[in-house]
Amino acid sequence: MNNKKIYKSALESMLYIWGDPLGIKSAADALDLEYEETKDLFLELGKEYEEEGRGLRIRQINRSFQMVTARENSQFIKRLCTPVKTTRLSQAALEVLAIIAYKQPVTKGEIEAIRGVRADRVVEGLMKRNLVAEKGRSDGIGRPILYGTTEEFLKQFGFSSISELPEIEDLEGVLAEDGEEIGDEGLTQQLKLKI
Repeated sequence: MNNKKIYKSALESMLYIWGDPLGIKSAADALDLEYEETKDLFLELGKEYEEEGRGLRIRQINRSFQMVTARENSQFIKRLCTPVKTTRLSQAALEVLAIIAYKQPVTKGEIEAIRGVRADRVVEGLMKRNLVAEKGRSDGIGRPILYGTTEEFLKQFGFSSISELPEIEDLEGVLAEDGEEIGDEGLTQQLKLKI
């Protein structure tokens, strides 16, 4: 067995045991390899899983990798796991999450200016679900808290990075008034969360 095979086997085991996204640096330290070499091994392993049509995939999330189930198997997994009570995000939560995702880092004041209503409780709920986190403070008057999405957001919605969000030209124009559905079909598809 060559070294590459040994390292990929070790990465596979670490991903399985770790569960959460495994940082490239942590994996590199455990394998006593360079960062880029470890990243290349992760990518190669992920490509092998995909090419073989395996039920598991290795997905990159920023500077981490995670073992996940193949999307095409979701219907079978849902059937196996039913009945599990799922709660969806409210329309207000989806709107606030969309604003934060596209405008981040953003203050509550900016969110409220776009939506036209207070967002305190909604932001608090998104933080409890670990979809949103504080990202520092603005230089504006009163130095308000800035909010942004988390790795959990990326994980739950199946993105590798924020750059994969669907393109929209005008977020304010996309958000409908009076709690109606979000107008952009791609955004609606991406921001339907089942937790």
